[in-house]
Amino acid sequence: MSQSITPTSNLDSAIAPALPSPGISEFIQETTALTRRLFIQLQRRPTTLVAGVIQPLMWLILFGALFQNVPKGLFGESQNYGQFLGAGIIVFTAFAGALNAGLPVMFDREFGFLNRLLVAPLASRFSIVVASALFIGTMSLIQTTAIVALSAVLGAGLPGPGGLLLVTLIVLTLVFGVTALSLGLAFALPGHIELLAVIFITNLPLLFASTALVPLSFMPTWLQVVASLNPLSYAIEPIRYIYLHSDWSFGSIVMQAPFGDISLGLALGILLVFSATALLTIRPLISRRIA
Repeated sequence: MSQSITPTSNLDSAIAPALPSPGISEFIQETTALTRRLFIQLQRRPTTLVAGVIQPLMWLILFGALFQNVPKGLFGESQNYGQFLGAGIIVFTAFAGALNAGLPVMFDREFGFLNRLLVAPLASRFSIVVASALFIGTMSLIQTTAIVALSAVLGAGLPGPGGLLLVTLIVLTLVFGVTALSLGLAFALPGHIELLAVIFITNLPLLFASTALVPLSFMPTWLQVVASLNPLSYAIEPIRYIYLHSDWSFGSIVMQAPFGDISLGLALGILLVFSATALLTIRPLISRRIA
C-alpha cells in the first residue's frame, strides 16, 4: 500500500500561521526587562549614581568660585560665571554619561552574557540599544535635576516650565545620539581597554572645544570654527539662552558662529540630525555584530 507523505515545505507553511510573529508588545517587554536589569545593577552599586551626581556639582561650585570675581558682562549677558557655566555642566555631564554607555555592553561581551542574551528568542535585538538609551537618559535627567537645583541656589535662576521642558528634550536628544555612538563603539572595538581609550581621548577635547567654559568670542578663530562644529555647543547655547531669556522663541539667535547666526530652532534641528545620523550609522554595525 502506498503512503502519501506531505512535503516538509507544506508542513512548514501549515504550521507557520500558528506561530505568532513578535510584535511591538514583545519589543516593549524585552526593552523593559533589559532596562530593569540595568537599574538592578545600579541598585547594587549605588555609588555610581552618587558619584555621577556629586562630580558635576563639585565642578559647578569650584569653577563658579574660581571665576566669581570676574567683571560683570565679561561672559555675555550672564550675571556671574556660575550662571554662564550651568548650561555647560548640564550638557557635558549628560555627554560624559552617554559616552560611557557602551561599557556595560562591552563587559557583557567579554563575560559572555551578551552571547547568552543573543541566543534568546528576542523580538528585536535592537531592544538592547533602546534599553541602554533609556537607562542613560534617566541617569542624565537625575544629574540635570541636581545641577539645575544647585544652580538656582547659587543664583543662576530657574527657567519657566516651558524652558525646563525644552532643556529636558535637549539633554535627551544629545544623550540618545551619543549613547548610540558609544554602543556602536562597544560592538566595533575588540575590548574595554580600547573603548576606555576612546572615551579618555574624546572627553576633554570636546569639552574645551565647545562653549561650555567660555564664549566663542574668547577663542581664536580656528577654535571658534571647531566649537561651531561641535554638537555640544548646539546643546549648550540653547540651554544658556533659555536661562537668560524668559521670552525665548525658536527664532531667537543663540550663537553667532563664524559662518552665520544660529537660531534656537536651527540648533535643535542640528541636534536632531546629529542623533538621527548616529542611530542610522551604528544600526547596520549593531545588526551585523549581534546577528
